[in-house]
Amino acid sequence: MDSDHQLTLFISDLHLEADRPEVIELFLSFLHHYGQRASKLYILGDFFEVWIGDDVDTPLIRQVSEALRALAGSDVSVYLMVGNRDFLIGDRFASASGCELLPDPTLIDLYGTPTLLLHGDSLCIDDSEYQAFRRQVRGAAWQRRFLSQPIEARAGIARDLREKSQERSRDKSQAIMDVHQGKVERVMRDRGVTQLIHGHTHRPACHTFNLDNEPVQRWVLGDWNDSAKVLVCGPQGNRLLDFSTDIPRTNVNPYEFQSTDP
Repeated sequence: MDSDHQLTLFISDLHLEADRPEVIELFLSFLHHYGQRASKLYILGDFFEVWIGDDVDTPLIRQVSEALRALAGSDVSVYLMVGNRDFLIGDRFASASGCELLPDPTLIDLYGTPTLLLHGDSLCIDDSEYQAFRRQVRGAAWQRRFLSQPIEARAGIARDLREKSQERSRDKSQAIMDVHQGKVERVMRDRGVTQLIHGHTHRPACHTFNLDNEPVQRWVLGDWNDSAKVLVCGPQGNRLLDFSTDIPRTNVNPYEFQSTDP
């Protein structure tokens, strides 16, 4: 059994917003009861439902920032990668929360296994409309123009973009919005990794396949609703687990969450 502080935790797609207090409570509970028992926490994008600039200050942002800073202050390394909902998170929030911002993708050594971390939206190349939008909003010129506008104007633009995105998603097949296997293989081959971890698609699973005659794995994180999908990694291996506030909180090891192993 792994000792607690050898564990590395991966989460994504919390989509935190004030209108979802149950998810905020779940996240704070997770940090308090399990986050402090690990050595590292990686948040792989779409941490917030929307982010319109580091100059925005809300009770939610302060609450989450303070909780992350407390975790980082307990000798847990906290890493944050932006997603398609919160790609404007910057150095100001990272400094306030004690997180280290990671580029997408990021290569790490996970207990001896070369592992590539992504949010995951860059793998969904069948959705050409989204990829064109992604290239536009990730550009420096678009971001400068957007951030130069008043906060209220930015909030309005974000609402409009979100509504349009939801409308377009309803008309698209699930297959189009999933990752492209060929893209996955190219990325893993180019980076020389045997393991990939990402979120975005909200389809938690472990996919094992052969790449150049070698078995490799793609771990997919899940979104957060009434329970949390957590990838727990240690020297003994990885497990994709469920956490909820209903699980007893006394003397519970992270490896004893409800398992959702495939």
